[in-house]
Amino acid sequence: MNQVSVVATGLWAKVQTGQLITAGESENVRPPVELAQATAKVINGLFRELRSIFPAWKQAWPDMATYKAAKQQWMQGFLEAGICSTEQLSFGLMRARQAKKDFAPHVGTFIEWCTPTAEMLGLPRLAAAHREACRNAHPSMAGQARWSHDAVWHTAKECGFENLNRLAHDLSIKLFERNYTITVRRVLAGLPLQKMPLALPSRSMRRSTPDVGNKALAALRAIRSGGASHA
Repeated sequence: MNQVSVVATGLWAKVQTGQLITAGESENVRPPVELAQATAKVINGLFRELRSIFPAWKQAWPDMATYKAAKQQWMQGFLEAGICSTEQLSFGLMRARQAKKDFAPHVGTFIEWCTPTAEMLGLPRLAAAHREACRNAHPSMAGQARWSHDAVWHTAKECGFENLNRLAHDLSIKLFERNYTITVRRVLAGLPLQKMPLALPSRSMRRSTPDVGNKALAALRAIRSGGASHA
């Protein structure tokens, strides 16, 4: 296997697992012949659906050359955006039918339609998921945090608990949003998520609790001693 094939295989794997790739990287992606043929069949079917949904589609694709070029551009756009399953395209077509428009959409618009919101998959909204992650990531919640869904736990782990505690709100939610978007794609693709722990090991609890308690007592004694010396 030559170097180009190795790069292509690696990047195509990134797309299939819901990871983001750059436009520059996507230029090297060449899926296997069988996969390319299957993809072409899906794209052809998609464009037939779009023609039936949008009666003024010829405004966007007035001749066969433009029509074929559009298919290539859409395929490239899907690749760059990580749209790699028929389920995602089904979401896009569903929202296309709900758009109540005559003209065919731009590829960027359709890509947005292909990406379901967290709520559409039964997951918490972004803001609610972020609040939950920040609250549960706090050290004081160790051993007693309750998570509404594996997707929230998975995203929090991907962000890093320390980052959720340390970063300012605007930076924290941007980081969380990026990882939550990838998590939603994984849920849609049926890929596994990190499982949230049911409870912390008892040994860990026995070690940490006295240590925290002793530090707190020492701090209280220091405060009282200081107050007494100034009395």
